[in-house]
Amino acid sequence: MLSLTRKRPGSTTTWRRFAWWNMPVQNSGSKSRRHRKDSVQSVIRALDVLESLNRRSATSVAQLHDETGLPKPTIVRLLRTLADAGYVTNGPRQSGYTITGRVNSLSCGFHGHPMVVEVARPWAISLTRQFGWPVALGTFDRNVVVIRYSTIPDSTISPFHSSINRPLGLVSRALGLAYFAFCSDDEQRLLIRHLDEQDRALLQMRESGWLEHRVATARRRGFAQRDPGVEPNNSDTVAVPIAARGRIAATLGLTYFRVGASDQEVATFAEALKGAASEISKQIQQLG
Repeated sequence: MLSLTRKRPGSTTTWRRFAWWNMPVQNSGSKSRRHRKDSVQSVIRALDVLESLNRRSATSVAQLHDETGLPKPTIVRLLRTLADAGYVTNGPRQSGYTITGRVNSLSCGFHGHPMVVEVARPWAISLTRQFGWPVALGTFDRNVVVIRYSTIPDSTISPFHSSINRPLGLVSRALGLAYFAFCSDDEQRLLIRHLDEQDRALLQMRESGWLEHRVATARRRGFAQRDPGVEPNNSDTVAVPIAARGRIAATLGLTYFRVGASDQEVATFAEALKGAASEISKQIQQLG
């Protein structure tokens, strides 16, 4: 197995892989976005706020400030504008701002899911029906794994309100590690130089050999888990790779509350995910 360096990379260049089963997507991390100089910044900020609002049932101004990095007065003005347009509401009984049904009109014309998402969708739904917990599918984009599909709407016990388009680190998050740990050693050497800021900071904080241990553990078990020191600490995710033609096409994960979940239950989740990933891989190969 390769030896992974813990030195901070000198280059911030990112890269993207293209595959027929995995159409590229944009990294949706608001704070790290780069825009052209002639972009209309107010529109970009409003979209950042809408994306953050989509992640939970009700969101406070403080939470939006933490996620977007925008000044609170700016956020308040944007929320008022979005409320005037009918996309956001802040009723007296709500604990924060909430999106309205009108946001559905913003995506009604989109039909561009990668083939791996279409193949995996029924398997993800089936797993949620079996266990009750939400299941997500992530695909690699630049230096993170981005959630492309989630069964949160089908789960009554989900720890999260929404996770679509959420970017996840390759070494701290289960869906990310399920990609990193199971790709080739050569690809790992390249990826380690281009980790996102949060993962780079985490790697600097951990003791020597921490990442090698996480990779070795994931490979031995056949599945990855979220780093226990990463928030939210009341839940965890088990994730597995979906292979196709010798490469990782996507990762599939199930999220559950840690309290009350036994090791046997986690092992059961992992085996079910492995079985689903194997069948998804077979279907992708047949379609190719």
